[in-house]
Formats: sequence, structure tokens, C-alpha cells
Amino acid sequence: MSKQRFGVELPSTLQRSPDKAQRTYAKTLRSAEGEYGRGERARRTAMASLKHGFEKVGDHWEPKDHKGPSDPQDAAGGRQAREHPKETFGGVDVLGHSKAELYARAKELQIAGRSTMSKEALARAIARKQR
Repeated sequence: MSKQRFGVELPSTLQRSPDKAQRTYAKTLRSAEGEYGRGERARRTAMASLKHGFEKVGDHWEPKDHKGPSDPQDAAGGRQAREHPKETFGGVDVLGHSKAELYARAKELQIAGRSTMSKEALARAIARKQR
């Protein structure tokens, strides 16, 4: 169930997140709706803005140590991203973390088979576990 805050409906994961994450999403969503109208494109724009400074951890978003793109889709941006979509890894900051950091997180989540996984496979498994 989504809840209204900062003048927009927030997804449930954002409802459990810090105010800064909620404000970032809300401000970008309002701006994108002004530019593109309500709908999927505005929500994708707001989510991309959120992912630049926050990472999904469990059932909420936490600030990243270093701002920047989280995944190949986020790194592409704009028309390139729309016309040639890439994997998003469910909010896991695959570009901002080393394989060792993702492995440690997978270990905390007790993900089986983690020792043989690539960095991208670890990110996918973490994202699946966090759903």
C-alpha cells in the first residue's frame, strides 16, 4: 500500500526509508511529471534519481557511501537507456561495490552458492533475497 508524503504516493520501500530518500524521490517525481506527465516515465526518472544517492538494502533505501550510477542502466541514462535497456539489479549498487563487498552482503543474507558467483550474480541474488 502506498502512502502520500511530500505531495506524492511513495512506494512501500520508500515509506520505510530516510526522509532524504523520500524527498529525493518526491521532488524528482513532481518535476518529471511536469515534464513528461504522470506515468511510467516519470516514475522511472524519480527512481533513477533515488538510485544515484541511495541503495536498496532489505526492505528500504539507505544512503550510498559515494553518489553515482548503481547499475549499467543507470550509467547509460537518457535516450540510450530507453532504447537499449540494461539490467538494473533491483536497486543493488553493483557499480559502487566490489565483488568482496557484495559477497559479504550475500553471506549475511545466507545466499547459497555465493562462493562461485560473479559480481553480477551476487547482485542478482541479493536483489532476489530483498524482494
